[in-house]
Amino acid sequence: MPIVRSKICGITRVEDALIAAEAGADAIGLVFYAKSPRAVSIQQARAIVAALPPFVTTVGLFVNASRCELNEALDAVPLDVLQFHGDEMPADCEGFHRPWYKALRVKAGEDIRTQAARYSRASAILLDTFVAGVPGGTGEVFDWSMIPVDLPKPLILAGGLNPKNIQRAMAEVQPFAVDVSGGVEVRKGIKDAESVREFIRLVREAM
Repeated sequence: MPIVRSKICGITRVEDALIAAEAGADAIGLVFYAKSPRAVSIQQARAIVAALPPFVTTVGLFVNASRCELNEALDAVPLDVLQFHGDEMPADCEGFHRPWYKALRVKAGEDIRTQAARYSRASAILLDTFVAGVPGGTGEVFDWSMIPVDLPKPLILAGGLNPKNIQRAMAEVQPFAVDVSGGVEVRKGIKDAESVREFIRLVREAM
């Protein structure tokens, strides 16, 4: 299997970011969405990013944020990549001088490939589980058989991943990257060090 990247999302504390980095995570995710239990302030995000060692990608997750909100965050925090996790149109995701990718919430009957093709300038497409009224972080798995084999962009797999199912997910989906949040937590926003280490170990072992 090719190299599969790993992202630990919903980081709210410096110590959790360092645990993820030391365990070998390729990226950490910071949630700039006030309604999320994993939301970070600008001050928290700055402290987390400043503490990270080199070569760990910082991803800022936004949900239907205004351009003003996005620019305010980008002026204050040196984010590497943007993740759009709401109902953003392609034009809403462009013009920030950062690589970006779009999250799509998967539900039965939808044409994932057609949806993904709309975001032609995205660096990747993230697939997450659809739960009405919740933009992400549900801890629920969707039906991986719905994922088209000819997705036009690199696939980041999310939605209910944890140490117990990650190797099966990798074998069935063969994603470019995997994204975990709730599956390695003791409670929302607080990571469990051993679960983080185990998750990344299993990702590497499965390659």
